[in-house]
Amino acid sequence: MRRSTDPRNLLVRRGPLLVDGESAISELDPGFFPTGDAPKMSSTTRRRFNLIAFTPGPVTVISSLVYLALLIPLLLVHTIVPSAPKSNPKGVDLSEAWNDLQHLTSGFHPYNSHRNDEIHQWLLQRVGHILDASRKAHEDDAMGSVAPDVFVFDDQQSNLTFSGGGVGNKPITGVYFEGKNIIVYIRGLEDDKENWWDSPGGKPKGKGGVLVNAHYDSVSTGFGATDDGVGVVSVLQLIKFFTSPGNLPRKGLVLLLNNGEEDYLNGARAYSQHPLSKYTHTFLNLEGAGAGGRAALFRTTDIEVTRFYKSSPHPFGSVLAADGFKMGLIRSETDYAVFKGVLGLRGLDVAFIEPRARYHTDQDDVRHTSIDSVWHMLSAAIATTKGLVSYTGSEFDGRAPGKGMVNSGVGTHGVWFDLFGSSFAVFRLHTLFAISVTLLVVCPIVLFVIGIILSKMDKMYLFSIHETIPETKEKVSVRGLRGLFRYPIILVVSSGILIGLSYLLAKVNPFIVHSSSYAVWSMMLSSWIFMTWFLSCIADFFRPSALHRAYTFTWQLLVMWVLLVISTVYVNQHDIAAGYFIVFYFAGTFLATLISYLELFALPNKTQYAREQSQYPSRLGSNRSSRILSPSADELPTGGDNNGEIYDGEEEPTESSSLLGRQRRTTFANYTRTGRDLASSESGTYEDHSETGVFGEEQKWSASLPTWTWVLQFLFVGPVVIMFIGQLGLFLTSAMNQVGADGVGLLVVYIAIAVFSVLLLIPLSPFIHRFTYHVPTFLLLVFIATLIYNLAAFPFSAENRLKIFFVQELNLDTGRNQVSLTGVDPYVQDIIRAIPSASKENISCDSELDSGRRKCSWPGLAPEVVQDEPTDRWLSFNISKPSSQETKDTPVLHARLHVFGKNTRACRVNFERPIRDYSLPGSALDDRMPHTLPQGISEIRLWSRTWENVWTVDVQWDAEDMDELHGRVVELAGVCAAVGGYLQVVGWSGGGQSWILKGLRKDITFLIGFWLISGWGGGVGYVSASIRTYF
Repeated sequence: MRRSTDPRNLLVRRGPLLVDGESAISELDPGFFPTGDAPKMSSTTRRRFNLIAFTPGPVTVISSLVYLALLIPLLLVHTIVPSAPKSNPKGVDLSEAWNDLQHLTSGFHPYNSHRNDEIHQWLLQRVGHILDASRKAHEDDAMGSVAPDVFVFDDQQSNLTFSGGGVGNKPITGVYFEGKNIIVYIRGLEDDKENWWDSPGGKPKGKGGVLVNAHYDSVSTGFGATDDGVGVVSVLQLIKFFTSPGNLPRKGLVLLLNNGEEDYLNGARAYSQHPLSKYTHTFLNLEGAGAGGRAALFRTTDIEVTRFYKSSPHPFGSVLAADGFKMGLIRSETDYAVFKGVLGLRGLDVAFIEPRARYHTDQDDVRHTSIDSVWHMLSAAIATTKGLVSYTGSEFDGRAPGKGMVNSGVGTHGVWFDLFGSSFAVFRLHTLFAISVTLLVVCPIVLFVIGIILSKMDKMYLFSIHETIPETKEKVSVRGLRGLFRYPIILVVSSGILIGLSYLLAKVNPFIVHSSSYAVWSMMLSSWIFMTWFLSCIADFFRPSALHRAYTFTWQLLVMWVLLVISTVYVNQHDIAAGYFIVFYFAGTFLATLISYLELFALPNKTQYAREQSQYPSRLGSNRSSRILSPSADELPTGGDNNGEIYDGEEEPTESSSLLGRQRRTTFANYTRTGRDLASSESGTYEDHSETGVFGEEQKWSASLPTWTWVLQFLFVGPVVIMFIGQLGLFLTSAMNQVGADGVGLLVVYIAIAVFSVLLLIPLSPFIHRFTYHVPTFLLLVFIATLIYNLAAFPFSAENRLKIFFVQELNLDTGRNQVSLTGVDPYVQDIIRAIPSASKENISCDSELDSGRRKCSWPGLAPEVVQDEPTDRWLSFNISKPSSQETKDTPVLHARLHVFGKNTRACRVNFERPIRDYSLPGSALDDRMPHTLPQGISEIRLWSRTWENVWTVDVQWDAEDMDELHGRVVELAGVCAAVGGYLQVVGWSGGGQSWILKGLRKDITFLIGFWLISGWGGGVGYVSASIRTYF
């Protein structure tokens, strides 16, 4: 019986990939038909565009839109502060708060300044006015509310002697401080009605109260708008809010305006000596380490107190910052350290964190902040404090966490982070640990079980090279191993390029991140995307594989499993929660990997596929590789009688048959071409989107794979990674991009951006080979442009200036008057060369201090610290003859020092050799803050609340170690303070002009576009004299 010549019937029988006659016809050459006319195709044969198919169009569009839809809001949240309300919320007056901030920051007001005294009196007046208005509001209230009991303490009595700590076995710094704090206590509705603090040794009863703290002193080189002016005006508004009708607190509220935070956290330490410090159990500290923007939740003591921040209208922050303190990566401190470490309180630290360049400079002013920033901190403070004072449970009234601490109980470590600045997640660290361990154990088991099931069903195409036909023992290639090592190679190359770019920027233009961090991000992101796409396309061109996604997710899951193990160890052993994002990253990657494994159930079993391929073998090789390479070993048929055939049979020749056989065609270059090759080349593409389900030249069995599951995979991984990694990357960049001026090496910043860029873009890896060329080509242009800019651009701008450190040293012994600038080379030397008064002087520069910083000095102009007084009268001191006292160990010598400074209330005494102990008559000592340690004291810093005070200091030392007392007394003239063991700004006490105006300001006015002045170690000058007495 003659076979049918109907081409539809013919092709239905030819090979397993020709699903139906209509789709198969689309593969034919027009020359196949003897008449020369191909039959018209029905509408079902036309290519249909699937909006979610795993093809270039949908992959490019969906992936790009998801990234843009999430990254843009993250950038907006990070850079734009939520607007303050148009009308005042009940109990708050934003206009009043803004006016208070303007008055507070109208001048520098460090502790050692007359302006600080003026601010102290003004704050007392403001508190009085607020309370008067509150009493009137209660009198006028139609509901007949009663004004709460409010007590204002102008603490002029608390003083303390303690040590500033030391590093290792190095001698410590001793401190004597007299406080000038303002404390406002609003008695809660459930508080004890007795004034227990009036009784000697009186103790509070009932539940502990809530403390809200801000410091009203500034550094001597800054106006203190955000450090800590916004905190101060927020405290004033909290007084107004909680004394308004309808807002009275259930638990007592203590509002502390402390003086001296910039100097060893002195103000908070002085509060520890006040009776009310025994009453408060929880706290909220309002601080500033930047100059504007959003106020971030910096750190918390435990999850129980953190939950109250959750009600903030615009929460912002991550536990990552808190863990930075735990691991010692963040070395600056706030009053939080005293409230938690000394008093044992449980609470939160809310602070402004950027921009770092304006921190402790004259750009920390109202011009560089906004009423929106005020409202962001104030709204968070109101919501958090309202929750704390309304809480009636006993959560914060347990056993004391340490000796001498309040009975605040012991909290639970937690994990917390915001989501797009509008919601806040908080849960126990133990929960994170349990989830981590569960994922580490369960996920590999699930995949292992699925792998076994697939193997039993003979559908485990992963890691398969060939399949053996049981009947004939013939081996048929399934090409399942293709793409196994593709992803790690591409990842290493693409990520290695980012590391190389980091070293390049750190070498050529290290400070570009200071002003252009987004340009650095753009360079890293565009480089990685283009290189990953380019390498993936090359691999896909020569070795196309339908298992690329499965292998990529498997590799990612393996890497994330290792990272999750490390994170879990830190959670369990060190209570470090910074790796919380790895849990979500791993979970999303597991689900995506699981889908890839489940997809394999849709495939025919390998034995069935091998039989079909043996009976109906396909053409040799692939279209793409046949044009350049010979078929690889896993592409060659290994047995059968039809190795050289394309179709399983030919039509019996008739008079109407074509003159040439249809098996294969050759080009003029003698390379074999198939009909599909010709059709592809004529259409200008080598991709096959026919309805057979096989994409391009991927494995034939992939026709059975679903084409829509990639969307689920991407949605499981992409959004989660973007939200967490994007937020953390922006947060870290804001905290780190301007630390170079402080002597921190910037290579670590570039490495961090590179690492977060890779983590942010890894979700694209399984799909990026399907991208069209348009997006990668555009990003290549972005990379070229940003690379040139980052290497060549000047790294500083008017909005992002370089901070340099000024200090003037006047030695009364030698008369030497020296001005010094410390900054990053070569910029500090460029600045000095441009200063007229220094151009003719002999400039001497010290060797490199740290990470490229140098200190360069030259003779300076005479300071006008004390008017109408010769310099030899600015400082006086004497020492009494020591007395000897025998001890069990060694004889101890005692001596008394008397120190006086003109027009100052801060001095220090340095000793050439460490002394054993010291004391001041009438000073308090606190075992929670030891004033001396075995390694001895090399320096004593003295602070007085009155001007031109005479300090009496008793010192003792071991007689056998020191036969002479060699000390050096230093006066911090005018406006000065001490921060972190260094001297702080000196100012002239008369007219409010800082020392720097006389010494340098005239010369650097024209440089103001790119440079900012800060004090060296926090200050700008000091006067010194020495004493050497033999006994």
